[in-house]
Amino acid sequence: MAAAASVCFATGMVPATAQTGAPSVPIEAWALRDVISNVQISPDGKHVLVHKTESREGEYLLEIYSTDDMSKPLRRLNADPMEIQSARWVSDNVISGRAWQQRRSRVPGPEEGTYDYLQYSYDLQENKFRSLPGNFDIISTLPNEPTKILIAEATTNSDVTGVDPYAAFRPRSFYKFDLEKGTQSLVLRGNREYTNVQFDVDGNPRFASGQDGDMVQNYYRGPGDSSWTKLGDPIDASKYENLYRFIGGIMGPQGFDPANPDIAYIIDNRGEDKAALWEFNTKTGQFGEKLAGTDQADIMGIRTSSMPGDETLVGAIYPWDKYRTIWFDENEKALYDALEAQIPNAHQVTITSRSRDGKSMIVRNSGPRDPGSYWLVRDGRMVKLGSRNPLIQPEQLADVEFIRYPSRDGKLMIPAYFMKPKGEGPYPLIVRHNGGPHVNGVVGYDEWDQLLVNAGYAVLRPQNRISTGWGQKHFDLGYGEHGLAMQDDKDDGVLYLVEQGLVDPDRVAFMGWSYGGYAALVAASREPNLYQCTIAGAAVADPAKTYRQRRSAFVPTAFDDWEKRRGTIGINPIEEVAKVNIPILMIHGDVDARVLYYHLEDYRDAMAKAGKKDIQYLTLKGADHFYNTLMYEHQVQFFTKMLDFLANDCGPGGL
Repeated sequence: MAAAASVCFATGMVPATAQTGAPSVPIEAWALRDVISNVQISPDGKHVLVHKTESREGEYLLEIYSTDDMSKPLRRLNADPMEIQSARWVSDNVISGRAWQQRRSRVPGPEEGTYDYLQYSYDLQENKFRSLPGNFDIISTLPNEPTKILIAEATTNSDVTGVDPYAAFRPRSFYKFDLEKGTQSLVLRGNREYTNVQFDVDGNPRFASGQDGDMVQNYYRGPGDSSWTKLGDPIDASKYENLYRFIGGIMGPQGFDPANPDIAYIIDNRGEDKAALWEFNTKTGQFGEKLAGTDQADIMGIRTSSMPGDETLVGAIYPWDKYRTIWFDENEKALYDALEAQIPNAHQVTITSRSRDGKSMIVRNSGPRDPGSYWLVRDGRMVKLGSRNPLIQPEQLADVEFIRYPSRDGKLMIPAYFMKPKGEGPYPLIVRHNGGPHVNGVVGYDEWDQLLVNAGYAVLRPQNRISTGWGQKHFDLGYGEHGLAMQDDKDDGVLYLVEQGLVDPDRVAFMGWSYGGYAALVAASREPNLYQCTIAGAAVADPAKTYRQRRSAFVPTAFDDWEKRRGTIGINPIEEVAKVNIPILMIHGDVDARVLYYHLEDYRDAMAKAGKKDIQYLTLKGADHFYNTLMYEHQVQFFTKMLDFLANDCGPGGL
């Protein structure tokens, strides 16, 4: 299997000379789709599934191995003419997931993509696929009912990848699906009164939210109750100070104490700046002990026991240089410590699946020196199964440094991630911006960042105000500041690195995707301008037009206002074209369902009308918005154009 995972790609690649603008690792290696995207062990520990592709243009296959003989697969499966997109064990012998097929060449409207989706199950004993009804998400594998799973209607008909801040307000129904009979039974019908439902390990609904206009009421109930009890007072969703509670996506129920199902674990800031982990008693309706918190970052999630079916709380997670854990369980901590000690370049280590008896597990590592590796632990031995990108070696990658620098208004310390190429500084710098913009962006391994560093550029990834995980104040200070103070934060990062002697002030560029593409267009018209050029990928060039198209009657007032302030109030790039003063490269997929292609077309027309000629365009045919829709040929086009633009067209003489 290790040989299969390390499949050789016949590209005729010859290492290039290391110099700025020319990566020492060829573009063809960086452009691969994930060679292995998922590995899982079955609950009984007898089989391993591997989701993989074996060539640059090839589709994903599903291979199943016996743990007694990992030298060759028992099964090699595909979904022709569809492609298997995801797979997971839902019982000892049944795998379930989703397949997709690109069937259209035009996007009907926002969030309506060009792919068709099909839910499936596969029975290993019968060697038989079954298509499942509807488009749904698996909520729980229900370990106490091994022949059933808890499912829910998917929140969108498009690709589910990405962040949807409105998902909590969309009602959806929940069902128990019988894997043997292929039938489903209703557990809870979706309605506006009870949305965003949270379940316990036995599939009992335990927490929910209800919406009445702008007022949102939280509810809870005990494990055997059939009616809901109000949790606290209604929350006014028309007030921007409550946006973090809804948009941040981290506050709310996280799990239950298996020894006392009346005790729930809830993340909440409860009047403080940073969100913490609390006990909550569903019998008394009262909050209890604060279990974990930090004064530097929010608690963003929990760890439960790695043993299947054991919901014991073992740790709380918060962002820093990586996602760190406050441990409550010494045995679980010792297990992770042992794994980290044995895995080369260990950074973000995760047990992705474990057998019921605890003796076998699949472990994944990812970090600055590891694109993503998968390991089988069995009978006390650890074996590497393969890599997300076997063509890239640790010594060809760069470390990521976590830094913090002051914002110019003196109100925040901005968290950021900095990477530098080999050699002595000061370096040419590229400021990279994630999408969202409210999502947390802890940087471990990032293909685009590593490619740029390998080509000789330093990279800065600021966590601008309004990104989650850094507290309510950090979020709130971004309200209405899209293109304004949020943009200043990125410029301040450049100035900080220049002051440290790390960056050449005359060799700085900006690059972003999605909201980061919006920020890249805003950067093109800044005055005075720190940047020599900017690269805008899947850019929201006209947020006002987007807002008009995506308005929804069920969205609370503050959400509606938040949408307006993402460019409708503030900086709208398409209205700033006359101020553009540096070269621009725009890149966009022509079937992008999140940021529609008209953004590139309209901006191109506006630039032409303004007489602006220092702009280039690259259309990725058949590409949607998210990473998993960027195929090998898309990334080769993208990376080739990007590096050429930086080397030759970025300001006077190239970057």
